[in-house]
Amino acid sequence: MEKLEQLYEGKAKKVFKTSEPGKYWIEYKDDATAFNGEKKAQIAGKGRLNNEISTIFLSLLKEKGVHNHFIKKISATEQIVQQVKIIPIEVVVRNIAAGSLAKRLGWEEGKELPQPIVEFYYKDDELGDPFINNDHIGILGLANETELVELREQALKINEILKEFVLNKGIILVDFKLEFGKTPAGDVILADEISPDTCRFWDSETKQKLDKDRFRRDLGNVEEAYQEILSRIGGSVNV
Repeated sequence: MEKLEQLYEGKAKKVFKTSEPGKYWIEYKDDATAFNGEKKAQIAGKGRLNNEISTIFLSLLKEKGVHNHFIKKISATEQIVQQVKIIPIEVVVRNIAAGSLAKRLGWEEGKELPQPIVEFYYKDDELGDPFINNDHIGILGLANETELVELREQALKINEILKEFVLNKGIILVDFKLEFGKTPAGDVILADEISPDTCRFWDSETKQKLDKDRFRRDLGNVEEAYQEILSRIGGSVNV
């Protein structure tokens, strides 16, 4: 398989065509961004760590019956994935009040929610990825009602799998963002990545933040936090 022309470059990854139909080549970057790209930096080793962490999580989900785009990791910072067209909806699952939810509800950060909350955001950088509901999604033509039910059900299933898995490693899954895509056959599957860039992870005893909030809030030791997540979930920090 050969890497061909670049199709897309996002905040954290580059996407390339390959010589094999239906497969894309993903390259993880060391770039770190926050607040819709307003805050930027380079964090040494982040691409390598996120590639390995995402490989572990996506492989776990595939074993548990969650169809996703991951095929295989091919280098420290690269993986091969199934071709999909990304649905422009960010699906956020929240277990504990933190970040924007804590501000919107006026709740103290760290308060456990009575049940998981699923939220939708319009994936549009120019608009700042605004919060949207089912009616907004309908008038924008982003997804139909059947697809929305599927996104919600898949998100909640993923939440249960990941929450149990990381809790056994001494980690609380506070909240996380998912992206889904449509295959050429029209199937809706999980895509993008699952990493400390897209999840809030806290140590279950100390509540220490082990995710991108360390970058957002200038807490320092970002790479060390990502390494800690990788080590706890069974990966090698020397990949």
